[in-house]
Amino acid sequence: MIATVTEAWRTVVPRAGDRHGPLAPLLLMLTVVTGLVDSFSYLVLGHVFVANMTGNVVFLAFALVGAKGFSIWASLVALGSFVVGAVASGRIVTHLGARRGPMLAATAAFEAVLVAGSMVVAWVAATPGSGTPRYLLIVLLGLGAGMQNGTARKLAVPDLTTTVLTLTITGAAFDSWLGGGSGGRVGRRGLSAVAMFLGALVGALAALRVSKPLGLLFALVLLVPVAVVAARLSRSRPAWDEPT
Repeated sequence: MIATVTEAWRTVVPRAGDRHGPLAPLLLMLTVVTGLVDSFSYLVLGHVFVANMTGNVVFLAFALVGAKGFSIWASLVALGSFVVGAVASGRIVTHLGARRGPMLAATAAFEAVLVAGSMVVAWVAATPGSGTPRYLLIVLLGLGAGMQNGTARKLAVPDLTTTVLTLTITGAAFDSWLGGGSGGRVGRRGLSAVAMFLGALVGALAALRVSKPLGLLFALVLLVPVAVVAARLSRSRPAWDEPT
């Protein structure tokens, strides 16, 4: 138990000289962003995810057989936007080189712009969950989520993918004492799940109880410092900034 708590703490506050430097806590912040934007997309835009593509593939199947509340076009647009965002992330990496800090800073900045645009659309539109505003929001948020996921993959910080929890939870269970493992990285994996849960919880409360676009504002408030911190801390080209 003590080892798990210590590991979780070191994920949030890395040791000096940690191989991944500040990347772990910054990626945890992006994991919260995932929960925020997916809660908005599912609850406001109607049975579609902008970050969880596994869900969209399943939703597409539901829509194809005529299940109520699911849209073929919404699922396809979300999938396509996410793919384009991931491609854009690859181009950013190619342009900036393999340095991890600038890579994360640029991605977070681009995603912040996309989320800010989404927030404006959601506030201006009379019915953001239907018609043109719905698809515009799916595109903007899907692009940002795709960029985020592509960059997280390239950064390769263990157990911090920012969007996919299935393998994270599987790893935690498989490596646990009950599973015959050593219990390694349970603290970090648990934090990743908690971060997404909290983002989804806050996003749902905002959408259902306060104001639909409020969750996007919270996402923007997290994205801006991620971009700024990643850019500033990588200026001196520390060891963690170099590719793995």
